[in-house]
Amino acid sequence: MTITWPQALKQFDGYLRLEKALSPNSVEAYMRDATKLQQFLLSQRRHLGPAQVDTATLREFLVFLTDLGLGTASQARIVSGLKAFFEFLITEDLLREDPTDTLAAPKSGRHLPDTLSYPEIEQLLGAADLSTDAGLRARAFLEVLYSSGLRVTELCDLRLSNINATEGYMKVLGKGNKERLVPIGREALKHLNFYLSGVRGHLDIKPGAEDLAFLSHRGRQLSRITVFTTIKELAELAGLRKTISPHTLRHSFATHLIEGGADLRAVQEMLGHVSITTTEIYTHLDRDYLRQVITEFHPRS
Repeated sequence: MTITWPQALKQFDGYLRLEKALSPNSVEAYMRDATKLQQFLLSQRRHLGPAQVDTATLREFLVFLTDLGLGTASQARIVSGLKAFFEFLITEDLLREDPTDTLAAPKSGRHLPDTLSYPEIEQLLGAADLSTDAGLRARAFLEVLYSSGLRVTELCDLRLSNINATEGYMKVLGKGNKERLVPIGREALKHLNFYLSGVRGHLDIKPGAEDLAFLSHRGRQLSRITVFTTIKELAELAGLRKTISPHTLRHSFATHLIEGGADLRAVQEMLGHVSITTTEIYTHLDRDYLRQVITEFHPRS
């Protein structure tokens, strides 16, 4: 019997609730893990049913999660959920061989940037002194980094003409000069406006920097080093003992969305991990859907 994803997920839900008698929270966690695998296959346009998934595909899925910024502990939990899902398929005679038999949870040996919890994010944001120009700028770019998952270069290159505050979107130029549209949250827009009106508007802006959102105190393009240094200093002020960089905020952005249940494909689009043009963004995922993902799953929506 060939079983489809909707059929398998529905039966798995019933199996967990009735036969395993798991708590609602546990059922939700297991269902989320199985659904993530389905979303991965859809994002890769691979039309495989649950019974057609092999170990190699599952390993590709784990690599995909790593690229999105999910830490090893979170990946290990997802592997546990997948093992339960394929054990169910075996139990129901819907599958003969378990593809998770030789699937090992990722080891912590591979270094990934630390991911901050949401309380730690709030600590970091709160460390910026809003009574100073440097603090207003720092709070603004921290909010933007965490709100939208930008790379540090994308932040430094961000242009005012590419920010649509009314629609809550930014046009970002990423790796390979690929453009993408990224939602920006209300808190980020609020603090960005504080910086633009309270600091940037009073700078002596140098030629060529007129359209750049973030500037040095001398009116030139903000440097990557300044962003790195500022974040490191604020992390120390906040008492955070982790190694924190701009990329930590990008990883936290992705991790918090994914662990909250956001669609992998939407997060993939927002991070710019797929080579897509602006037109293709409208084709695959419309702006209302991306905004809905941020609103529903981002801690600072």
